[in-house]
Amino acid sequence: MKLKLIILLNIACCVIASATIKPASIFTDHMVLQQQSNVAIWGWAKPSNKVKITTSWNKESYTVTSGQDGKWKVKVSTPVAGGPYNMEFNDGEKLVLTDILIGEVWFCSGQSNMEMPLKGFKGQPIIGSNEAILKSANQNIRLYTVPRSSITERQENSKPAQWKAAAPETVSNFSATAWYFARLLSEMLNVPIGVINDSYGGSTIEAWMSPEDLKPYSEIKIPSKGDSIKEVSRTPTTLYNGMLFPVIGYGIKGAIWYQGESNYERPDRYEDLFPAMVSSWRKNWDNGEFPFYYAQIAPYNYAQLPPNHIGGKFNSAFLRDAQRKSLAKIPNSGMAVLLDIGEEKSIHPANKKQGGERLAYLALAQTYGIKGFGAYSPTYESLSIDKNKAVIKFQNVPNGLTSFGKELNLFEVAGSDKKFYPAKAVINGSSISVSAEQVKIPVAVRYAFKDFVTGDLFGNDGLPVSSFRTDDWDN
Repeated sequence: MKLKLIILLNIACCVIASATIKPASIFTDHMVLQQQSNVAIWGWAKPSNKVKITTSWNKESYTVTSGQDGKWKVKVSTPVAGGPYNMEFNDGEKLVLTDILIGEVWFCSGQSNMEMPLKGFKGQPIIGSNEAILKSANQNIRLYTVPRSSITERQENSKPAQWKAAAPETVSNFSATAWYFARLLSEMLNVPIGVINDSYGGSTIEAWMSPEDLKPYSEIKIPSKGDSIKEVSRTPTTLYNGMLFPVIGYGIKGAIWYQGESNYERPDRYEDLFPAMVSSWRKNWDNGEFPFYYAQIAPYNYAQLPPNHIGGKFNSAFLRDAQRKSLAKIPNSGMAVLLDIGEEKSIHPANKKQGGERLAYLALAQTYGIKGFGAYSPTYESLSIDKNKAVIKFQNVPNGLTSFGKELNLFEVAGSDKKFYPAKAVINGSSISVSAEQVKIPVAVRYAFKDFVTGDLFGNDGLPVSSFRTDDWDN
């Protein structure tokens, strides 16, 4: 009897091993496909072989012939949100993916503040995470994490992983920022939500960009095939090669991004790289100017990180300012401001709910058209001089500005000598008047322009104003 069982198991293993049809790793049971779209499906089969894909939601069949390398790709039409459905692949042998939902899919990328799981990092908690994990079971929210991979060669496929329905065991290990984003979207839209976490702690923006993207920047060394990778998350192109390129083209509604901490020492270059990266992703995705929402990095005392740089452009406010300026350079974008939740001694703010939900506000308002609530932080618009006062005007202030009854202590003003002094700031509805006794004729104003600071200026809806400067001085 044992011998028969062994023979049967060997036969089963041989059948699995000899199966020729293989969808890309990101296509698994329990996945979510973007609704009302023509979504790309791709994978591998025997070279020059016909592959038939049948979708249960409309009983349609699509036939494609694999190339000489065995790769095939086809676009299938998806209906309005619903499910569960099946998708059958047939190249002479059948493979069926089950429990597929149709809904809204968002791509979530960046570094450790995106990667940080809802249970927190060891010794670094997330506020309210235990209750959030306990109450997380939701068959209409599906999660997928692209496995880490840093490599000098462009990969056709990512490492194997599985789409999973939201439940305490899966959510606890999933991106907290992406989870809070997905949870609010699910609540407000009442459709299935799929979120793809494609992030790597400590990563620089250059690691997420292709060699073609980085070619204009001569100071950036692009590794060759045989080069060693000394910094797995900071070597240019390596995360693009191993984690991004293999999934580019998966049908998505939009993307959210939380990165910049590892570029804080080079804010001027980030101001160029960030819009270039978004433009390249959109072009390669072939999905138009899909929504791109990002978190502005939270304040933190970066001087405590080796090599302990202090002053000048090492002030992370310059990186935050590069992100603020990127709003005008990236079409169909939005920035979630986190100036009020930073922590002086932790680069990973414990309040991930605020960040994830503020990103969701942007999507709900700008992408899904929900009106009547605050979604955008007030943003600096213009500076004018009235005798010894500087007057700052803001955009996105439909109901005025507030400090919630506290004195504003984070404004500075400078004259032509470029020396900044603490300033008195007074709210006048949707503008701020700023003055200092030492500055007779103001030239420039800065707000909360420090490495670590806790913002004290908000819109009436409670969304914080970003740190900003009206000047373009070097330090």
